[in-house]
Amino acid sequence: MDRDSKKTSRRDFLRGGLGTAAAFTIVPRHVLGAGVTPPSEKLNIACIGVGGRGGASVGGCSRENIVALCDVDMRKAGGQFKKYPKAKKYRDFRRMLDEMDKNIDAVTVATPDHTHALACMDAIRRGKHVFCEKPLAHSIYEIRQLVKAARKHKVATQLGNQGHSFNTIRLFCEWIWDGAIGKVHEVHAVCSANHCKISQLDKRSEKHEVPAELDWDLWQGPALERAYNPMYLPGSWRGWMPFGSGTIGDWVCHVVDPVFWALDLGSPTTIQAEAKGYDTKKHADTFPNGTIVTFQFPARGRRGPVKLVWFDGAEKPPRPKELEEGRNQPRTGAIVYGDKGTITYGSHGAGGVRIIPEEKMRAYKQPEQTIPRARGHHGDWLDAIKNNKNAGSNFDYGGPLTEIARLGIIATQMLGQKLEWDTKKMRFTNCDEANRLVNPPSRRGWDL
Repeated sequence: MDRDSKKTSRRDFLRGGLGTAAAFTIVPRHVLGAGVTPPSEKLNIACIGVGGRGGASVGGCSRENIVALCDVDMRKAGGQFKKYPKAKKYRDFRRMLDEMDKNIDAVTVATPDHTHALACMDAIRRGKHVFCEKPLAHSIYEIRQLVKAARKHKVATQLGNQGHSFNTIRLFCEWIWDGAIGKVHEVHAVCSANHCKISQLDKRSEKHEVPAELDWDLWQGPALERAYNPMYLPGSWRGWMPFGSGTIGDWVCHVVDPVFWALDLGSPTTIQAEAKGYDTKKHADTFPNGTIVTFQFPARGRRGPVKLVWFDGAEKPPRPKELEEGRNQPRTGAIVYGDKGTITYGSHGAGGVRIIPEEKMRAYKQPEQTIPRARGHHGDWLDAIKNNKNAGSNFDYGGPLTEIARLGIIATQMLGQKLEWDTKKMRFTNCDEANRLVNPPSRRGWDL
């Protein structure tokens, strides 16, 4: 990327890189006429989904007032319930928001992927600020609706891709904008995690008693109804298409985030997936053992076109020729190819970012720091609420980033087809079958 491009990128960042949502005015329940919550005042936070990863969201907001905790599975939530005895306890987030509407300023959502949109939307429509674990939602339609609602209700939002608040992602952007490897033309993104459940498909017909501590009906939420099976939860729901988003949905928001920001990638125009041994009909309830998805991003501004290839599970990218013998390429991370060099980085926030080989890294003169450093990911969101600004990975940023994953999932269900995507019209121009997956049906009573 040339120096003019660098200036353009930095100008765009300063104008909107910390979030391009419309400006919002905050008038919390305890501030009358002031317009902004003073930084010294504590917010009242309600947390939806507090077991497992949800515990991190509770902890990340512990400097504020944790006033309500909600989880459908008491087996996982018990620890947080004990830790915050004064917080009101709920199973159904809808009831919690109804009863405590006037006593809540902001909400965190850390439920399984398929219920993110419903919980976020209910909170946003009530004017609550929202932090949502990644991926933002379980369909492209849900993502677009959340982005639109957040703008309409002028709330502060944040996607839970915590690496976006790391210093290393800022360092990576500064290198790219400085032209450290010239004009980037290709990215190989990889995650070795494997959420394939093909070997368990035959177990779906098994009969199991629902644990007393679990509300299975609430846990299913908008997913089409099926019998309870312990292979779905806790945790393993990621590998099941009706509930999770597989490896690509779980990791794109971490691994692709640095190039999405630095290159202002936007939306791809074509997507094509490959997967060995995967039958799109017989195995449709889960994900392949390994996937290669190729995204083509058009030229944008002074940046040329970029090819992004995603590898997961059993599939690995080719080893870059510049990588020194004895050094391993990222198992989770990315290899970024420019016309003047190559950069590698790890999973979250471009951790371990370096120019390869080492002699080029040592010879590179670091540019001046141009991007303000963040103070933690939850802290960034809480500060955004109190200081009337946008968080770094607000829904205007995190929504399109999540869409890349959802487009990859749809391409996996259309193996071998090069899908042509019209992002403005939110539809594929060459595949009606794929269009039906943009907004799949929900269980009755659970529409967004």
